[in-house]
Amino acid sequence: MPLRRAHIAMVGVPAVSHVLPSLEIIRELVARGHRVTYANDPAVAELIDGAGAELVPVSSELPVAENDWPDDPIAAMTLFLDDAIRTLPQLHAAYDDDPADLYLYDIGAYAARALAESQGRPLMQLSPTFVSWEGYDQEVAAQLWELPGADAYRTKFSRWLAECGATTTDVDVFPNRPAHALALITRAMQPHADRVDTDTVTFVGPCFDLRAEPDAWTRPVDAENVLLISLGSAYTRQPEFYRRCLAAYGNLPGWHVVLQIGKYTDPKELGDIPPNVEVHSWIPQRAILEQADAFVTHAGMGGCGEGLLAGVPMIAVPQAAEQFMNADKLVELGVARRIDTEDATPENLRAALVDLVDDPEVRTRSAQLRADALAEAGTSRAADLIEAMLS
Repeated sequence: MPLRRAHIAMVGVPAVSHVLPSLEIIRELVARGHRVTYANDPAVAELIDGAGAELVPVSSELPVAENDWPDDPIAAMTLFLDDAIRTLPQLHAAYDDDPADLYLYDIGAYAARALAESQGRPLMQLSPTFVSWEGYDQEVAAQLWELPGADAYRTKFSRWLAECGATTTDVDVFPNRPAHALALITRAMQPHADRVDTDTVTFVGPCFDLRAEPDAWTRPVDAENVLLISLGSAYTRQPEFYRRCLAAYGNLPGWHVVLQIGKYTDPKELGDIPPNVEVHSWIPQRAILEQADAFVTHAGMGGCGEGLLAGVPMIAVPQAAEQFMNADKLVELGVARRIDTEDATPENLRAALVDLVDDPEVRTRSAQLRADALAEAGTSRAADLIEAMLS
């Protein structure tokens, strides 16, 4: 424990899936008496204020509000680079006269590393998803660099690094190889975990408040089993998929279904709602998962972590980005079935659910992975490691 109250700055991006994973760590650091500032777009101010941090408004132009991300990986990466170029002067304006003792930063907040290095301050990355491993450059990154537009992207990134004050100027090192990182995922979800540099990366597991919202949702007394269906916060404009879920699980004997459809889908698009189904635009997901028997998920890393912590078998229906890899990992771990969206017919969805709940090995593996995730210690361990850097 440090001997003084420190100024800790968190720098993030305004995607909810990037803010929520580390929010409990911020709350814990504030509870331990530190002054925590959080540089992010005012669009997520309510989340940050709720954790007790002081918002440092930084205007971002990432397309999170409309969820209008390009399919091309290089174009998506360029959005984050352009956002870093725009936000770095804003960070200098906020922190040059009030530097932090330690900077924490999200994987997408490149400007934070440039700021900290230019100030000569310590920094630690908080990764809400898997981290790079020995061989990552050859197995993953090399394929990206062969895509159209990659050369121009690398040239632009290299030029910015040479001019922004960062001391790390290698474009292959700067985004993916921090000197210190906390992986906010269970080690079980990390590809090639045996090849991760544990001198620089520590797996602390999902950092959720397991005590939060215990009464936020009440399981119906007549529900023999509960199924939660959620595609997270971003990829929820899927009315056809929801209609298939209603056909698969509506009126299924013994099952009560909670369906989250997000803010992009109108419930009227779903047609008649069976009596055993409740439909919401938002739900207290962790509270429901603690009482659920199965989980249909898009396999975002946050959803995977919540499902593993709850010990709930999953049907993974990946939508984008790393979710396909996550879905395969869940299957490999023995706790899930993967169904791609185009194959998610009512018949396949229903068969996967029956197969999952009837498999005793799935229950055994789910319970073991829940115990493993809890043993990683999550929030408290993360806060201890951050304070150790201050010491």
